[in-house]
Amino acid sequence: MRTTRPLIAASIALVTAAALTGCATDSAEAEADAPEASESSTVEFTWDRNLAGEDEEPNYEETTVEVPKNPESIVVFDMASLDTIGALGGEIAGAPLESVPDYLQGYLAEDAFNAGTLFEADLVAIEAQQPDLIIIGGRSTALFEDLSEIAPTVDLSISGTFLDTLERNTTFLGEVLGAEDAAAEALAELEAGIEDAKTVTADAGTGLGLMISGGRLSAMAPAGDAATGRNARGGLIYDVFGVEPVVEDVEAATHGEPVSFEFLLEHNPDFLWVVDRDAATGEENAQAAAAVLDNDIVKQTTAFQEDQIVYLDPTAWYIVFGGIDTTRIMIEDVLQIAE
Repeated sequence: MRTTRPLIAASIALVTAAALTGCATDSAEAEADAPEASESSTVEFTWDRNLAGEDEEPNYEETTVEVPKNPESIVVFDMASLDTIGALGGEIAGAPLESVPDYLQGYLAEDAFNAGTLFEADLVAIEAQQPDLIIIGGRSTALFEDLSEIAPTVDLSISGTFLDTLERNTTFLGEVLGAEDAAAEALAELEAGIEDAKTVTADAGTGLGLMISGGRLSAMAPAGDAATGRNARGGLIYDVFGVEPVVEDVEAATHGEPVSFEFLLEHNPDFLWVVDRDAATGEENAQAAAAVLDNDIVKQTTAFQEDQIVYLDPTAWYIVFGGIDTTRIMIEDVLQIAE
């Protein structure tokens, strides 16, 4: 059962105190100030929420949630949002602590509590902390109903293209944190960095995004204007950073289309852009991507012979793939081919 929130209790106390004073002048001033205070106290966020189950056809419903501005306590299940909140000067009170990448640990409060996993929330722990705002996304979208019973909850999952989502979420979180200028500056910086990266890839020849997991290869495909939460991640290297795909007819799925080493030699891209999924997920005893590609077939490819196999930051490209600091990492990953 939900308990009375401290914010509500404080509001009741303020109302009671104002009634006891009975000062007509103060009341008039308060009434005059009320509209402005009310307008600035919350931020509205609207998104299409999927009501269908995991294996069902999507059934979207437009959902709007009012969230408090300048929240004192934020719980985050979406690592890209954690990244952006921290980069804009906010602090995270609770999160799935085991999923927070090392480079984002500094954005956690010293006494940050473990809110569960990306797929399962510790509702008892979160209820006890009485957060002002909860943010979910991607792997945690199914938590919306339960978490909404505790605090205002919004879903900042990728929607449309990567860049559309980055701009939407950064702008929204900047408004929530009262850091609108910092958000605008960060977006301008990232946009310039991405343009620099695209300048480099424009003259680099063809490329293939490759995900490696369990010793197996998966070719990634551009998502283009049809980007969704499922295929946007795999198409990042093409859609965002302008790499020319060496082959177009690859299945645009979350984890790509399984391919063989012979596929790499047959299509022979100038660059291989590699994401080591096992490294991103911390798979124990997994063979590193570089070891998987260390064979006689791959050694015949242009990418190997020209030293043009690029290993991308697996956490940034597979786990987070959004947020301000993470996008900076992704830009640097691409720019390394110009060095």
